[in-house]
Amino acid sequence: MNIVFILIGILVILVLMTMGIYNKYIKLKNLNEEGWSGIGVYLQKRLDLIPNLVNTVKGYATHEKETLENVVKLRSQMMSIDTKDIDNIEKIQKLENEMTKTLRSIMMLQENYPDLKANENFLSLQSQLTQIETEIQSSRKYYNGTARDRNTFVETFPNNIFGGIFGFKKAEFFNAVEGAEKAPEVKF
Repeated sequence: MNIVFILIGILVILVLMTMGIYNKYIKLKNLNEEGWSGIGVYLQKRLDLIPNLVNTVKGYATHEKETLENVVKLRSQMMSIDTKDIDNIEKIQKLENEMTKTLRSIMMLQENYPDLKANENFLSLQSQLTQIETEIQSSRKYYNGTARDRNTFVETFPNNIFGGIFGFKKAEFFNAVEGAEKAPEVKF
């Protein structure tokens, strides 16, 4: 009789432990997806701002056609991807890094166009874009923090055992492309 109670006790402990591990994984997965959603919101804000920025710059920098066309092309490519789907992280990461470099080129154009530098609309757009870029960076950090927590949980014992049973997956980090941290050089 005592053995039966011991076995039932062990079984109850295993069930409770399994429930706790599973629930913690779900919490970490949801936080990670929330982080991804934040990145998507700020990327969309930036995409919405780009047409105004491009139109403002067009009037001043007519021979910067290639740079402006590149921004428009990248925006179209980003708009064609579902930024809310975390499975698209590699595509989004690549395009987002290209977009950041190209937008930096446009923002640097003001140095060569004094009239553009003084344009109130451009200054407002530049301020908004700078704020959005800061928010994107913060969102990336938050997302990567949730990815780190999720990955640590999935890889540690005994979670890795239960993870194999329940199909726990690691999250992918949102990394900058090599050289993305450097400001582009604008030549005429």
